[in-house]
Amino acid sequence: MTQIRTREGWLFLAVLLDLFSRKVVGYATSPHPRQGLVLEALDAAVASRHPEAGLIHHTDRGGVYFSTEYQGRLDDHDMQCSASKPGRCVDNAVAESFFHTLKTEWIYHFDFYTRDEARLAIFDYVETFYNPSRLHSTLDYRSPNEYERMKAAA
Repeated sequence: MTQIRTREGWLFLAVLLDLFSRKVVGYATSPHPRQGLVLEALDAAVASRHPEAGLIHHTDRGGVYFSTEYQGRLDDHDMQCSASKPGRCVDNAVAESFFHTLKTEWIYHFDFYTRDEARLAIFDYVETFYNPSRLHSTLDYRSPNEYERMKAAA
């Protein structure tokens, strides 16, 4: 989860990334860093990907991810929870890298008056640039969408 400044107040963003393709598969925003925010992002990821039973869902050890409600939702979808030992800063490296990229390539170039403006900018970045076009060195300089298409065709 990260926060984005607007003149109306903070906007909190939760994302779920597919570690295979670095694709943003689910995300949600809220004016408050509440438990429901990460559940909405998880629900969006499940709706977009329809994962098979046994999917490994890796997070850091934040309390929202180890809550009874979140763990129950993972169980509902037959997902296996994964997290490293406490204090491992690399646990969330891919998500933190995404947040850094989002902010430096996009968010910091705007002065958002409202949370709705920021939500629209996040949607625009993820759906029209990051997933379809943003090149990644870890994907042989392909976008997440292109990498998935290439691997599916192989």
